[in-house]
Amino acid sequence: MLWIKTFHIIFVASWFAGLFYLPRIFVNLAMLSESEQGTRERLIVMAEKLLRFMSILMIPSILLGLILWAYYGIGFSSEQGWMHLKLGLVTLTLVYHLYCYKILQNFKEQNNLNSHIWFRWFNEIPVVLMVFVVALVVNKPVELEEFIINILLAFLLVISLILMINFLAKKYNSKT
Repeated sequence: MLWIKTFHIIFVASWFAGLFYLPRIFVNLAMLSESEQGTRERLIVMAEKLLRFMSILMIPSILLGLILWAYYGIGFSSEQGWMHLKLGLVTLTLVYHLYCYKILQNFKEQNNLNSHIWFRWFNEIPVVLMVFVVALVVNKPVELEEFIINILLAFLLVISLILMINFLAKKYNSKT
């Protein structure tokens, strides 16, 4: 079972690496002007290849996770409600992945209606999903409500720290 877990983690991490990078390509595509056709075509080819590779990585991620869940019974007991939440978040990740296909198709057809700022926010979705999934798997909380409150408070703390550091960096840079 440990080898199955090992490869599940490796494939999930690899899949998420693609989920982190693909929207960055979308950001760059959204920033291009009409005159940058060569760059646009190159970025679209990069996005297509990455999306294809991500999809290949997604399959063993899901299959190994299902083996751990169904064959080894991880998450089946009544005290493992965290697994239901994890499966819901994995489903959202799959929807996000599939939505990336639609976005790429819109870019290929030159029908993108979203700004590079929208894609910068879109790029944060897999980060949040991954943080929640990893926190669920590591903590295996029995009280899901308390867990969700704690993780949201942790997010607020991290965001506050990032904003404070950003503010201080801008203040410091304006003095120099």
